[in-house]
Amino acid sequence: MNVPPLAMLLAAAGGLSAALPAYAQDEGEWRHATSLTGEVKYAEDFAHFDYVNPEAPKAGTVRLSAQGTFDSFNPILPEGQAASGLGLVYETLMSSSQDELYTQYGLLAEALRYPDDFSSVTYRLDADARWHDGEPVTPEDVVFSFESLVEHSPFYQSYYANVTDVEITGEREVTFSFDEAGNRELPHIMGQLLVLPKHWWEAENEDGEPRDIGASTFETPMGSGPYRLESFVPGRTVTYERVADYWGRDEPVNVGHYNLDTYRVEYFRDTTVMFEAFKADEFDWWLENTARRWATAYDFPAVEDGRIVREEFEEPYRSAGLMFGFVPNMRREQFADPRVREALNYAFDFEELNRTIFFGLYERVDSYFYGSELRHEGLPEGLELEILEEVRDLVPEEVFTERYTNPVGGNEEAARENLREALRLFGEAGYMLDGNRLVDADGNQFSFEILLNGPLLEPIAIHLESNLEAIGADVSVRTVDSPQYVNRVRSRDYDVIYQSWAQSMSPGNEQRDFWGSSSADVNSSRNYAGISDPGVDALIDRIIFAEDRETLEAASKALDRVLLANHYVVPSYVSTEMRTARWNRFTHPEELPYYAIGFPDIWWWDEEKAAATGGNR
Repeated sequence: MNVPPLAMLLAAAGGLSAALPAYAQDEGEWRHATSLTGEVKYAEDFAHFDYVNPEAPKAGTVRLSAQGTFDSFNPILPEGQAASGLGLVYETLMSSSQDELYTQYGLLAEALRYPDDFSSVTYRLDADARWHDGEPVTPEDVVFSFESLVEHSPFYQSYYANVTDVEITGEREVTFSFDEAGNRELPHIMGQLLVLPKHWWEAENEDGEPRDIGASTFETPMGSGPYRLESFVPGRTVTYERVADYWGRDEPVNVGHYNLDTYRVEYFRDTTVMFEAFKADEFDWWLENTARRWATAYDFPAVEDGRIVREEFEEPYRSAGLMFGFVPNMRREQFADPRVREALNYAFDFEELNRTIFFGLYERVDSYFYGSELRHEGLPEGLELEILEEVRDLVPEEVFTERYTNPVGGNEEAARENLREALRLFGEAGYMLDGNRLVDADGNQFSFEILLNGPLLEPIAIHLESNLEAIGADVSVRTVDSPQYVNRVRSRDYDVIYQSWAQSMSPGNEQRDFWGSSSADVNSSRNYAGISDPGVDALIDRIIFAEDRETLEAASKALDRVLLANHYVVPSYVSTEMRTARWNRFTHPEELPYYAIGFPDIWWWDEEKAAATGGNR
């Protein structure tokens, strides 16, 4: 997708009045919040969100972990690895509520307005918003940030592709204009814009050299957020300290947040080493993603005596639909035929894995919106059927006649039958058995490599490898470190990878980045499979331009069916509860927000608990 040209930046704020365009009075009323799902919960004069403790003490340190490394404090570059936690330093125009779906309240912007046709949006900045050096956050900063993101990030080129102009339209106002009307999401997503300080990036650094927004840097970043960078060890540790005079500490969206004095991230190359470090009290919070470890590896003293608390949370999964699985790269010739991709699914025996190594803790995914109300059910009917009829000639016929189901294994007879079906599909796609080799018409063996980011998924990939080799395929599993994996994925240098997507309850423009033709050749997009299909594109547009919730849900279910029928992913498995362990030094509000656990942002340091666990190292 081509990037539309941007408007030239208007004159500095002091001399704007004569140069500003005359905007009509029907640009909409100023709003303190925006929601994609209906009315907002909190009135304009709200003091704080219901789920926070406004009297939470400000103290203590939280130590988190990350896998891999980091090589920059520049948050916008698509290459390299930005340090974890930069979202504490930089801010966005709006801030999301955690007990509403897709609702944002003012942060750097105190208000917004947009016309009834959603063809533009104007944000009015908070007069009190300040950078850490005391300079005000200005409309020039917003324009600079938008233009920098679009210039240097292919993802944002796609995400903001419908923005045709960004203009300073008032002393504290910025207006984004769009090339299409009727897209309800565009005014909302502009509130997620990360705002960077133009005056800092365009100045010289401490060595007298010009800064470059398009380059990696280890220079201490200038932000406006609740924390600033305190110290770091390149690639290993990054530490942030709370800003005592943070401009937004009393803003309603921030009250009861950011209660920890220090926020530290420790980096590890390997999850096994990372877990041992957690057990040794080198960091505080562990998100468990291995069923075997959850079932068998917590019999050590700190768990038994209560210094480590294990807890499962369902809140984070209430607002997301999930897809996990192996992704064949259709840019590779051997995966162009959907029957080949479907055959891979028949070789994946989830039930056997769930019985032998998952301890029965997982569910098989059978939807791109798994766990949400947007998941398709039964056969299409009503409005969903009407939408599918519009693209009947562009989508597989089975979406009208069959509900998608995954093959079911779990025993020898079922496994053999599934492999026979896989062979039949390979046969239809032009492959045949030559002795113990599955070959094409030219005698070339069907082969591919599964590329993994670390060893966690090796048993799952090896399972798929073994089953496919039983029917004559040549499959290999290759595990690489995070930097190499990221670079190979970005350059599309892979046959099959394992990936996941979290779907919102209000899908929109991101669907183009996931599955749209416009993102198929964009290396940094999340269109890992290389999908370029007119039927999929048409359904994505139906979602983006849905006039009401009923149409949005029907179009999403229709898209779900079509994606599944094309077999772009071999669906794997998921748990709809977040399994966590933590050193017992923190307390959270009695009632957590409905859609999140809020750790560590709305939790706080508990002196009594910390003393019982030996303090914080």
